[in-house]
Amino acid sequence: MQSHKNLTMDQVKVIEIKKSVFEDNDRAADELRGELKKRGVYLLNLMSAPGSGKTTTLIQTINRLKDKIRIAVMEADIDSDVDAVKIKEATGVSSIQLHTGGMCHLDAEMTRQGLDNVDMNGADLVILENVGNLVCPAEFDTGAVRNAMILSVPEGHDKPLKYPLMFSVCDVVVINKIDVMPYFDFDLDKCKEYIRMRNPKATVIPVCAKTGEGIDAFADWLIHEVHTWQNTN
Repeated sequence: MQSHKNLTMDQVKVIEIKKSVFEDNDRAADELRGELKKRGVYLLNLMSAPGSGKTTTLIQTINRLKDKIRIAVMEADIDSDVDAVKIKEATGVSSIQLHTGGMCHLDAEMTRQGLDNVDMNGADLVILENVGNLVCPAEFDTGAVRNAMILSVPEGHDKPLKYPLMFSVCDVVVINKIDVMPYFDFDLDKCKEYIRMRNPKATVIPVCAKTGEGIDAFADWLIHEVHTWQNTN
C-alpha cells in the first residue's frame, strides 16, 4: 500500500472551494445586474461597521429623495426587524427585513431572494443595507450597481489601512458623525488620503446624519446615479 506521505498534489483531487464559491456568485451577480438594468431599477449596496449610523443616514437621505424617485429598502441582519420598522416609520417607504440565518454577509442569490419580495414595478431605487461588518460583505458581489459604505468618525481615520478590500470595492465613502471630530483624534484629510490609496476613484462625502449636514451631497450623488443608470444603454 502506498503511504500517504508519498502522495503528490497530482495524485489527489484538490477542490478550491472558496474560488468556486466566488466565481459562482460573480456570475449570479452579473445576471442580476443585467435584469435590474432591463427593469430600470438601481440597486445600492450600503455597508459599514455596526454603530456607524447607516440607518439614520438612510432616513435622512430617503426623506430628501422620496418625492423625486420611488424607493424601497431591504434591511439585512442576523436577527430582529428593528431597522426595517424604523425605516418604514420614519420615511413611509416600503421596507423589508432580510434575516441571514447567522451569515455575516449577503451574496447575489440572497439579494435576489430579497428582491423577489420587493415591488420592482414601483421602485427606481432599492437600497440594500447590508450586515454590519467591514470584512465579509466586501467579499461578495450582491449584484448591486454601486457599493457604498459609511465610516464614522469614532472608528478612526486609519480604517482604510486596516480594511483594504472594503474601501477598494466601494464607489462612495460617506464619513459620518463629523460633528464629533473635535472630540476624537480623527484627521479628515489623512482619512481621504488613505481612501485614495485604496481607491482613487471613490467619491468621499463627509456628513452628520444627526443634523443633516452633508446629506444633500449624498442625495444628489445618488439621484444622479439612478438617472444615469435608467437613461443609458
